[in-house]
Amino acid sequence: MAIIEKIYDHRHQDSLATKLRKKRFALFKSLLDSVPTPIRILDVGGRVDFWQNTDFWREADKDVEVTIINLDFEIDDSVYANIKQVSGDARNMQQFREQEFDVVFSNSVIEHVGGFQEQLQMSREVMRVGKRYFIQTPNFYFPIEPHFVFPLFQFLPVGVRVFLINHFNLGWIQKISDKKKAKELVTGIKLLTKKELVKLFPKSNMYEEKFLGLTKSFTVYGGWNT
Repeated sequence: MAIIEKIYDHRHQDSLATKLRKKRFALFKSLLDSVPTPIRILDVGGRVDFWQNTDFWREADKDVEVTIINLDFEIDDSVYANIKQVSGDARNMQQFREQEFDVVFSNSVIEHVGGFQEQLQMSREVMRVGKRYFIQTPNFYFPIEPHFVFPLFQFLPVGVRVFLINHFNLGWIQKISDKKKAKELVTGIKLLTKKELVKLFPKSNMYEEKFLGLTKSFTVYGGWNT
């Protein structure tokens, strides 16, 4: 199982998601201003093009190094000298020492690593290897499921969800005729509630992204006062 399965192309996300992501990243940049250089960032389950497409990266210099960890990734010959990719599992990042990184960053990944126990393993590893963390994930209770872009999809019985993805393109995902693969996909995404996220990252600060008064996603961050 990959840390995160790239089931849609980030370049085709809607403008709302882009605006919210930019606002979220502005918060991250403001927090990063308090961190002395050089800065080592670990991106759990990320992609090179995410960093290449940010204003932050265009402003960054040799004093910032980003390590991206994933089970599966594509080698990119255009990777900057201060971005590197390594193989590994978010639930057991044994290749890294305690507090090896100044910041652990993760964007829409923790909902892909398995059930709550696997998510707990990831949260413990994030807090072990990083002095600080900044972790984002969609809200289970937001009415539009973010991967399938279908109203209340996450509340439907598994069989109904499998039927839908068997027969229709949903959101960013092309229909999957193989029922086993369709089931693996729909059951492989475990969205989190606010209460569950607080259990995973106790004593964290929390930022809630809003749309029409509803919380679309959560970001937890901690360690920034140390």
